Amino acid sequence: MNRFAASALSAALLTTLLAPATSARPLGWDRGPYGDRDFPRAAPQVEGKVEVATFLADNIDPASLGQGTIAMVPAATGAGSESDGSLKVFEAALLDQLARHGYDTQSRATAAAQTAEVRIVREVAVPEEAPHKPVSGEMTMGVSNRGSMMGMAVAVDLSKPRKALMATRLEARIRNAADGTVIWEGRAEMRTRDESKQWTEQRIAEKLAGALLDRFPSPRSVALAR
Repeated sequence: MNRFAASALSAALLTTLLAPATSARPLGWDRGPYGDRDFPRAAPQVEGKVEVATFLADNIDPASLGQGTIAMVPAATGAGSESDGSLKVFEAALLDQLARHGYDTQSRATAAAQTAEVRIVREVAVPEEAPHKPVSGEMTMGVSNRGSMMGMAVAVDLSKPRKALMATRLEARIRNAADGTVIWEGRAEMRTRDESKQWTEQRIAEKLAGALLDRFPSPRSVALAR
């Protein structure tokens, strides 16, 4: 190595040793070792979306549906089915939709050519959140060539725990009154936050009934973002 190269290398080493130490990133509200940590993120937005599946019986002409007389009759209840008081809201919403699709809904069950049955099932899709910690934080310590350092991040969370996410499923069947044969059936399900002021029972019933018979009587299986 010649004298010029040796002098250049010595100068470079000296500059490196004398350069002031720098931290990786300055601390701040949205920067530093705490600002980009993985906080729990909210679940994908599913509230208010309706999933629908409908089925038309074999050898049934779709033209035979949506006309003539139809009446609501009690359905066999099962585990998770709603009480009579709540069920009336959904029956009324479905009857309203059947009338819009061409049915005469004013006939008595004994005189109607077809009958409709409704069953409502509610389940807890996501449990209610546990109480939040109002204040939480983390601390870090380190040593550099400029001395020791200490940092602290404090998070304040005053939000209320989210209520349970409830799944409501509307199940409906249409039968020939003469022999009780099921000619059409479907189900529509949506999720809403428990005790939500936005999603009253009436609004849930209307949305589920409207989605269920949106393309009646064509069979389909589709998710609606409505």
